[in-house]
Formats: sequence, structure tokens, C-alpha cells
Amino acid sequence: MDIVRRSIDASIATKQQILANEKLLNTINEVAQVMIKALREGKRVLWCGNGGSAADAQHLAAELSGRFYYDRPPLNSEALHCNTSYLTAVANDYGYDLIYSRMIDGACKPGDVLVGISTSGNSKNICNAFRKAKDLGVVTVAMTGESGGEMKKMADYLLNIPSADTPRIQESHIMVGHIICEIVEAQMFPRV
Repeated sequence: MDIVRRSIDASIATKQQILANEKLLNTINEVAQVMIKALREGKRVLWCGNGGSAADAQHLAAELSGRFYYDRPPLNSEALHCNTSYLTAVANDYGYDLIYSRMIDGACKPGDVLVGISTSGNSKNICNAFRKAKDLGVVTVAMTGESGGEMKKMADYLLNIPSADTPRIQESHIMVGHIICEIVEAQMFPRV
């Protein structure tokens, strides 16, 4: 029972730190506004991550491309790792560190938004994707842990969760992602 209470307390404490961080709260709203602008201009919101962060990327892309709270038109959003034939071919032929940057190079246009999710902020394939995105005029959003890692230096927007504990960071990434999706949906498709 102790581990259950300790884990819940730690999750709540991390979220309370987010709630007390005005800069982070403002950045969450800014990211939503950047996505809204991009989507209204016919651009895309793309997501990438590894492992659990890839699952989070896919989850959040689906919230935008499918629906979040209510029925409305789909939004152009997808996770970059979902084409397994592409992923395994590029990883095999060029190396895992290039799986996202090659896709960015072939698919992205200026004004698109790329969200990279990495608890450490140091995932090489995401850092490479951010470098390529910068070259192409793609807006970059880093969802990381406390330090921000290498991604902190190259992101246009940093959503760094105030924790070094991977499960607490991932729980908060989903919470922040859901907030962004809620803002995007509500502002793009207001209910009358």
C-alpha cells in the first residue's frame, strides 16, 4: 500500500509544481495558440517520441486528428513513428538516430509544428529531427523533464516538467498534452 500512496502523492506534487509555475502555464497556452495558427493555415502538427513517449505522441496526435471532447472536423495531426515499414527500413539502412529527421526532411513545410517528447530531452533521433525542422522553418516544441536536456537549446517552446522521475514526467506530459488539445479544439470549433 505504501508504494501506491507514494506514487500518487508524487504525481500530485509534480502537478502542483506545474500549477505554481506561471511561465510553464503561459507556455502551455502559447503552444496551443501556435498549433491553432498552424492548423488554420493548413499546416500540420506532428509528434515524435521513443517508447512510452512514442505512445504519448500517438495518443495526442489522435486526440487532434480524431476528436477530443466532442464531434468536429478532424485536424491534420499525426505521430511520425506509425509507419513501421518506413521506420524499420530507415533504422536499418541509415540508423535509428535518423528515423525522424529523414521524415521531417521529406514531409514538412515551413509553419508546420513538431512536438518532440523525451523525458531526458536528449533523445538523439528527436534532437536530429529538431535540427532538420529548424532548417525547414518548422516550429519546434520540446516536452521534456526538468532539465530540458539538449532539446532545451533547440526548441522554440519548452514544456519541461519539474521532475526527474520518468513516470511522473510522462503522466504530466499526457496532462499537458490533453490541456493543449482541449484549448485547440475549443478555439477552433467553439460550441454555440
